Amino acid sequence: MLQFITHPSPRFTLTEEVRMVLEGGCKWIQLRMKDATYDEMRDTALEIIPLCKEHEAIMVIDDNVKLTDELRVHGVHLGKHDMPPIAAREELGPHAIIGVTANTADDILAMRGIDVDYVGLGPFRFTTTKSALSPIIGLEGYREIMSTIRGAGCELPVVAIGGITIDDVVPLMETGINGIAMSGAIINADDPAEYTSKVLERLDR
Repeated sequence: MLQFITHPSPRFTLTEEVRMVLEGGCKWIQLRMKDATYDEMRDTALEIIPLCKEHEAIMVIDDNVKLTDELRVHGVHLGKHDMPPIAAREELGPHAIIGVTANTADDILAMRGIDVDYVGLGPFRFTTTKSALSPIIGLEGYREIMSTIRGAGCELPVVAIGGITIDDVVPLMETGINGIAMSGAIINADDPAEYTSKVLERLDR
């Protein structure tokens, strides 16, 4: 599974980013607009929703439960300081996708018994797309965390995030994670659509 997370770029609008990664075969888009107003995020979401429908891709919105509910997109991704997932589930109902951010095995194990659909675990390495960065996990850290949570009987899907490039895909998947989230490596590629396609090829190996 490849999740693409939007991020401001001097080269492309967020809508252009999404169009390119969808053309490259990505089926999961997270609209992330950290400093945008509600209306700005809503306007961009309304441009992206038809593209996701055309490509039969999942769309989640970062942090904003109200907008997720208003626009009836697939779901929401919640940071550690956003609305609690229990409250988001009450507001969005049983069918919405709810993802949460985690930095440690304890963060993930704390989700046991709470109705969430996946965990975004990171950061893998340093990334400029996140302002308040938690300690770097690295490959060995992912191995240890996955071993700990699976050993404790937690089967929540885990998506690695944070400074990941195409060369990290195979070794990261070998740690036992379920998917990868990418942003900068795709946006900054010479051909984002082609780069996306190549990432997906490695994920399919």
